[in-house]
Amino acid sequence: MAHLLPSIVTTDWLHDHLNAATNDRNLIVLDASYHLPAAARDARVEFAEGHIPGARFLDLASLTDASSPVPAAIPNAAQLAQRLARLGITPGDRIVLYDDSAVKTAARAWFVMTAHGVTNVAILDGGLALWRERGRAIETGALDYAPVEPATLRDAMRVACKEDVLAGLGNGVDQLIDARAAARVFGRGIDPVHGGQNGRIPGALNLPYDAVFASDGRYKSAKQLCAAFAAAKLDLTRPITASCGSGITACVLLFALHLIGCDHARLYDGSWQEWEAAPDTPKAQGPQETTPQ
Repeated sequence: MAHLLPSIVTTDWLHDHLNAATNDRNLIVLDASYHLPAAARDARVEFAEGHIPGARFLDLASLTDASSPVPAAIPNAAQLAQRLARLGITPGDRIVLYDDSAVKTAARAWFVMTAHGVTNVAILDGGLALWRERGRAIETGALDYAPVEPATLRDAMRVACKEDVLAGLGNGVDQLIDARAAARVFGRGIDPVHGGQNGRIPGALNLPYDAVFASDGRYKSAKQLCAAFAAAKLDLTRPITASCGSGITACVLLFALHLIGCDHARLYDGSWQEWEAAPDTPKAQGPQETTPQ
């Protein structure tokens, strides 16, 4: 059985384990980069132009369940199993995820995998940017990998739907935390990322996803993360659902919560993009409510 990975690994750790002398044959590196349309970047093209040696391209942008009414829904178990199988990944492999995205999409890939029971998976702290900054080797092109038989994965856990969030509104127990910038959560006017109106689910707390990172792109220390969630008035002992624009940066908060031992939080996968467009959901705009959740 492969040794379990820590949840987060350093560039030094990954460099050492990719070294020929170490020859960690069960270690798979996946590029989980995905970019918002406004970035005008092509993750697949950029992967071919430069990636961590031996890395495989996950194509996170297409790893969704197109049959779901939820915008950009996470893939179902069979879809994820088929994607991993096409990349030659077996249940015994250990997976390190990284990205080169402003919205830190390795966390989305981490959530998708762990929600379906793929638990031997880690995130490269600092991503490709820090890897390059440290002067590590970069490989170009792309390799083909022999596909394997798809594994049997479980149905996703810790995923909330719109009805779940509606049921928890105002019950004094459930908490919702929004990972978008404060201007989008508490402002008015048009949402600059997904269109529709700015605003939030009533009662939502706010911790912008970039607040959990240090200046070099690495996750903050556990003590700093605890302080950030406390400042956002999040009670780690109560039920938590994370939301954002479309279910991407909410996963950054979920990973940060995982790093401080909070693994009961859920993802509202439809997030504000689904909620804002639905005629049957209450919306709030302007300053945050003073009544606690």
